[in-house]
Amino acid sequence: MKVLNLYCGIGGNAKKWPSDWDVTAVDNHPTVVKQYQHNFPNHTVIEADAHQYLLDNYADYDLIWSSPPCPTHSKMQKGTRHTSKKYPDMSLYQEVLLLQHFFSGSYVVENVKPYYEPLIAPRLTVGRHVFWTNLNPPPMSNPPTFKHNGKSAVMSGNKEGREAMLAWLDLPPMLENVYFEGSNCPGKVIRNCVHPDIGLHLVKELTGEKAWGNWFE
Repeated sequence: MKVLNLYCGIGGNAKKWPSDWDVTAVDNHPTVVKQYQHNFPNHTVIEADAHQYLLDNYADYDLIWSSPPCPTHSKMQKGTRHTSKKYPDMSLYQEVLLLQHFFSGSYVVENVKPYYEPLIAPRLTVGRHVFWTNLNPPPMSNPPTFKHNGKSAVMSGNKEGREAMLAWLDLPPMLENVYFEGSNCPGKVIRNCVHPDIGLHLVKELTGEKAWGNWFE
């Protein structure tokens, strides 16, 4: 199985994928790429523009997972105290349309629940994530949730909270603080992770395993 993991971050979604999958991971942040390679030494990790890499290489893969940047779609756009607004980054829908109409393999595009009605209806909603996919995962009624000292994952930005989230994700400690462009929060790259159980749930029909486990009712 040749897999492309775009905007890979530090790899929460890939943690429980089969070890014999041939995974290429792409991100444009040097420290993110360094951490992902540390977490997944057997994956091929490329520092590049994931959006362009998808357009240039989509035909070479059997499964494509893409998690484009979410801030301009997030409900925080309407909840923030800042008055400066941004246009929604429409590259999200460019990728969904490309994969829907031109890709012959399996795909998953992940993002946060937007502050607006999605322009293309997602197939699955799990927690605060929405997924566009041509796979057929059953509804996940009991998704993994994280709280630390009574705070949700979105609020657990201190060092202790970040370490607790990494343990919850079953990912190793960070090599150094990792900051996304435009963010001064080293916890954001961790909070953006898709939990490994959800990452496996979405692609389970491709793993060769018959049992779905206890992820849904």
